[in-house]
Amino acid sequence: MATTQITEASIREALIERLKASHVEVQDQSGGCGQAFTAVIVSTEFAGKPSLRRHRLVNAALKDEIAQIHAWSARCLTPEEWEREKLSSEPRLGS
Repeated sequence: MATTQITEASIREALIERLKASHVEVQDQSGGCGQAFTAVIVSTEFAGKPSLRRHRLVNAALKDEIAQIHAWSARCLTPEEWEREKLSSEPRLGS
């Protein structure tokens, strides 16, 4: 497997393409070296699925990327959950 630099943008693009995500926030937690990321992912693909299934979908979609980084954390929300959260508080990753 060829190793490529994983970036916030490359993860965001992959999630939008592979999970039809309507909103994605990715933050590099490693100080720019691309080894630890956290994300908020909003997708209709998560509807009706418990948290574990949502995370498994994300991990499968980012299998190659996750294999190249040290740490990965994601919050997986449906569009309805995201709208409720935006009304009740500020997004956790900032915009």
